[in-house]
Amino acid sequence: MKEEKWTDTRLTGDSNFALSSAFPALMRKVFVWMTLALAITGITAFGVATSPTLLAIIFGSKLMFWGLIIAEFALVFAISGAINKLSLATATLLFILYSVVNGATLSVIFLAFSTAVIAKTFFITAGTFGVMALVGYTTKTDLTSMGKLLFMALLGIIIASVVNMFVHSSGFDLIISYIGVLIFVGLTAYDTQKIKQLCLMAPNGGEMSQKLALIGALELYLDFINLFLYLLRIFGNNKD
Repeated sequence: MKEEKWTDTRLTGDSNFALSSAFPALMRKVFVWMTLALAITGITAFGVATSPTLLAIIFGSKLMFWGLIIAEFALVFAISGAINKLSLATATLLFILYSVVNGATLSVIFLAFSTAVIAKTFFITAGTFGVMALVGYTTKTDLTSMGKLLFMALLGIIIASVVNMFVHSSGFDLIISYIGVLIFVGLTAYDTQKIKQLCLMAPNGGEMSQKLALIGALELYLDFINLFLYLLRIFGNNKD
């Protein structure tokens, strides 16, 4: 759906120079925005985790916690679904807001896992993500078919995770985590290739192209966060 929205900006013929000149800057923005969003999320998560007052506000009320979860989904859908209607400034502010809200909900990991385990898992995630992003960027193989299969697999583990909420099987949870890692490793390569292709079609560095880069940053941000969480479930040692 996202690809269809942006294929109208494709240029041909004399536009090749515009394509090649806009592409490097747009790709840099994708990874810069993604990195900044991750930094905002990490700082927010740590800040909330070290504040008893904020912890009490967020996790002391189920209504507040689930309100934040719903807000996260709403923000993602707002950014992705209405990107063509939003100004670049508004879309950027929503992305920052999403990073903050996500950080607030993720603060719980500092209560469940040691800082050393979180740091180790983060660096493992960063290394794995970096390698797969490079693969997606450089490969000549079309990953479109793989992306469709990974999306179906993602729906499968979402359903399996919901089922396991009632079954409470630690073994099943571990299997889901391993499958989740494989899915988001593959999605990192697929999304990187897709974003590269869309940025190559961007006519210039104008606002529409900037918003394309922002959407790309959001997708890679989500890949990184989910990969990190699944790896944390595998490598993490619960404090208790």
